[in-house]
Order: sequence, then C-alpha cells, then structure tokens
Amino acid sequence: MPKKRKGYKRIMLKISGEVLGDHGQGIDSKALNKIAKEIVNLNKHGIEVVIVNGGGNIWRYRDTKEAGIERTTSDYMGMMATIMNGVALQSAIEKMGVFCRVATSLDLPQIAEPYIRRRALRHLEKKRIVICAGGTGNPYFTTDTAAALRAVELGCDIILKATKVDGIYTADPEKDKKAKKYTSISYDEAIEKNLKVMDQTAFSLCRESNMKILVFNMHKKDAILKAAQGEKVGTLVS
Repeated sequence: MPKKRKGYKRIMLKISGEVLGDHGQGIDSKALNKIAKEIVNLNKHGIEVVIVNGGGNIWRYRDTKEAGIERTTSDYMGMMATIMNGVALQSAIEKMGVFCRVATSLDLPQIAEPYIRRRALRHLEKKRIVICAGGTGNPYFTTDTAAALRAVELGCDIILKATKVDGIYTADPEKDKKAKKYTSISYDEAIEKNLKVMDQTAFSLCRESNMKILVFNMHKKDAILKAAQGEKVGTLVS
C-alpha cells in the first residue's frame, strides 16, 4: 500500500491559462478572484507557494497557427500572455492582504522583477507568494517545463498540477467510459505510456530531480488546500 502523504512546506502550483478564462477571451474576473482566494488560503495555512501559470486564455501557439505568425514569435507572445495573467493574479492576491511578487524570465522592469533564484527564495522565506511568469524565457518550451525547472531550482517539495479531471487515467475519461484512474504511477511509466498530462521534457526533468507531481481536479471544494496538505487526492507521479 502507498504511504500516507504528508503535508508539504513549499509547493509549486501549476495552473493553466484556461483557469482564468476561455481561450482568446482574456481574464475572467470571477475566475481570477476565486483562484486568488484559494492561493491566499494556502498562505494562511503556512504553506509557501510558488506559481507558474499558463497564458492560453490570451495566446498560445497551437491554438493560433492559422494566424500565420512563425513559431518563435508566437511563443514569445505566449510568454507575454503568462505575464499578463501573473500580474493580474498578483493584484487579486494583494487585494486580499497577502504580499505577492511576480518574477519574470523576460525583462519587463516596469511591471515585474526579473527572475533571480536567490531573490525568489528570499521572498518565500518572508512568506510572500511568488509567481514565476514568462515560462523559461525561451521559445519551444512549455509552461509545464517552466514549472518543473522552477520547482527544482526553488526547492519545492512537489508540483501540484491543477486540472479539470481528478487525476491521470489510462485514456481520456471524457471520451472513454472504461478509462481507469491511476492512484499513483512512476515517471518511467508516465513517459513510456506518453500520458498527456505534462510534456515529456517536464516529466524527464522531474524524474532526474526526483520531483513529485500530483495531478488533481482543482474545481472540487478545497482541492488545492487538500493536495498541499498531503491528503489522498488525484494521482501521484513519483
């Protein structure tokens, strides 16, 4: 039997841009404030929080290929979209009385500080929430890979991958009613089966660094807090 999961001191919360709004529709204020409230709740429970958010609600290459914009430029546009989301999330969090910093891999000093590992660690020590925006700063890499990289760099205990399904399945549960959910799975098995939860680069980095990943449904009541406190939700990749 798998061991009971313990609560985590420092987590990486990976959220998609779609959490904040539908693709191409920008930021939904109701959704923004809902996720901000849940993040603030983590902070109030003494959990150190690092966030990597996507930008798919504003711009993402795979959804905009027909625009004719070449891949590198489109990826940089996507990185800027993640920064827009990050700054909006920062504003919502700070309105709730918790200090938050946006650290970006792109140089935008007017709105965010540059990502510097030691500075980000200092913010966490001061119980500030840190949002790592702008992906890795390089085209052709997803925000999943950015989340894995920052989680390793900042000494997170686990990556909490917030999704709309309650874990990893043998097949898409929305398309295959016979799909079975994994309670836990190894990195090797996730890579071998090409499970589409995180990209292969992110999985490989997590495996090399022994960084656990918990995939769970963030829309269930108190799901993020339960995941961060080590309750048995979702699917654990380790």
